[in-house]
Amino acid sequence: MVEVEIKELLEAGVHFGHQRKNWNPKMKTYIYCDKNGTCIINLDKTSELLKKACDFIKEQVKQKKNIIFVGTKRNISELIKREAIRCGAYYINRRWLGGLLTNFDTIRHRLNRLRELEDMQSSGTLNRLNKKEQSTLNKELDKLQKTLGGIKNMRGKPEVIYVIDQQNEEIAVKEANAMNIKVIAIIDTNCNPDGIDYPIPGNDDSIRSVQLITSKLSDAIIEGHEGQVPDVHNINKPTINRDFTTSVKNLDEPVNLVQEIVVPLEQEVN
Repeated sequence: MVEVEIKELLEAGVHFGHQRKNWNPKMKTYIYCDKNGTCIINLDKTSELLKKACDFIKEQVKQKKNIIFVGTKRNISELIKREAIRCGAYYINRRWLGGLLTNFDTIRHRLNRLRELEDMQSSGTLNRLNKKEQSTLNKELDKLQKTLGGIKNMRGKPEVIYVIDQQNEEIAVKEANAMNIKVIAIIDTNCNPDGIDYPIPGNDDSIRSVQLITSKLSDAIIEGHEGQVPDVHNINKPTINRDFTTSVKNLDEPVNLVQEIVVPLEQEVN
């Protein structure tokens, strides 16, 4: 079972929200207080809801459901890719293509094209073409790998998507809602929790915060696989056996501990 400690959430800065002037009133239930004009997230609720999301995603994995990690902000794109690969999930970390969920038949054709071009590259077929043809196809391959490389072996629509920053990934959330696909999301104090099935209130701008929350979900997925993580990004390789423990220590971003977090009740967010 994945454990979520308040202390580690605090150390990762999960509690730091946006300035009060930028908050979404629908997030009131998840906010502990207003400190010097900054919304402070209630970590008791974060811990509770993160555990709930971990339990849900673990059960989905046991039922062989497809899961996509979605995080296209530049500062977290490699983090999302790394964690998705670690737990055997699919991922979108560059740009969300409109219709990826609502028009998957069209996306499937592009995935087939991506695999075709990769086969041509690995077999040496591309190298036997003239320079102009090579350049054209290499550009097409590079573009497809950047946008769809994280889901190239996915054969059908996912049953769950995990989103970092609801505001930034609004189109993905809307498409998932339209297709009755469950949504897990980190929701900061400026986000709209509507349409999120498993909200995780937390700082979606800090790398440490996103790393911690994502690693917990990844650990839950690995538990669901009982430690036998399928390498969905290269189906020709054998199953990878991984330990589901991870660490968010030794990251470059400094630890920020909240100071004097307790304020009088009359100063709480209204």
